[in-house]
Amino acid sequence: MTQRYSGIWPVAPTPFLPNGQVDAEGMKRVLDCMIDQGVDGICILANFSEQFLITDDERAALTRLSLEHVAGRVPVIVTISHFATPIVVDRAKFAKDLGADIVMMMPPYHGALLKGTPEQTFEQFRAVGEVGIPIMLQDAPLSGVDLPVPLLVKMAQEIEMLKLFKIECPQAAAKLRALIEEGGDSIEGPFDGEEAITLLADLDAGATGTMTSAMIPDLIGPIVQDFLAGKRQAAIDGYARVLPAVNHENRQCGFRAAKAAMVEGGVIASDFCRHPIPPLHPGTRAMLLELLRPLDPLVLRWGK
Repeated sequence: MTQRYSGIWPVAPTPFLPNGQVDAEGMKRVLDCMIDQGVDGICILANFSEQFLITDDERAALTRLSLEHVAGRVPVIVTISHFATPIVVDRAKFAKDLGADIVMMMPPYHGALLKGTPEQTFEQFRAVGEVGIPIMLQDAPLSGVDLPVPLLVKMAQEIEMLKLFKIECPQAAAKLRALIEEGGDSIEGPFDGEEAITLLADLDAGATGTMTSAMIPDLIGPIVQDFLAGKRQAAIDGYARVLPAVNHENRQCGFRAAKAAMVEGGVIASDFCRHPIPPLHPGTRAMLLELLRPLDPLVLRWGK
C-alpha cells in the first residue's frame, strides 16, 4: 500500500439463515471470500452489515467470531456507533480487547431529532480516543448530523486516535478536498463510501481508500491501486467497466446486493433480511446478476 490507510476496506454483510437466525458458519465464509477478493481490510457491524437489525448479544458474538476467524490476515474495523457515549466507549474497549485494529463510528444521533451538537460529537469521539484504538469517523447522511470541515479538522488535530475519515455525504469529493487541504497531515486516511458510486471524483480529490460493499472489491480495488499509482486512464477504464453494476447496487439494492451475489456464488446459503427489510424484487435481482456476470467477479464463483 502507498500508505498505512489506503486501498479497499469493504463492509462484511451479516448472513442470516432462512429462519432469521445469524448464520455463524456463513459469516466465516463471507470473511474468507472477502480475503480471497484481495481486500486491504474488512469492516464489520456497519450499516451494510445490518447493524440496526441485530441484538447486542449478536453484535458481541459477531465481533468475537469475526476477529478470531480473520486472525490477523487483514486488519478489521469494528463499527461501534451508538447515541450513548458510555455504550460507544464500552464497545470500543470490547473491540480493542478482542484485537480489532480500528473502530468506526458515526456522530451521536437517534432518529430524526436527537442529534449531537458539535461539542457533544467532539466529546464522544474524544472519549473513545482515550480507549487507545484508531478511529474512523463515518460522515454519512443516515445520521443527519452536520459535520462541517472545520469541526472535522479540529477533531483530527486534537484527538490523537482519530485517524480515518469515511466521507459519504452529498458532494463527497468537495468535502474530501477541503478536509485534506485544511487538515493536512492530521488526515491520515481520507476514504469514501457509498459503494464507490463517486469513487473517481473522490480519488481525484485526494481520497486514499474506499469502503464499499463486499460485492466486487476484487474489481474495485485495482481501480484504487491504479489511480494511486498514477495510472489515471487505467483507473478510468476500470471504473467505467464496473459502474453499471455499482450504480444498480447503490440506487436499487443497497446492502441486499452483496448478499444476493454471495448466494448466487455459493458463499452463503440465504440472503434473508430481517423484517421490516423486504427481499429484493426478482426483477431487481435478475438485473443485478445480469450486470455482474460479464465482469466475472470472484463472488459469483467462490463457492462453486
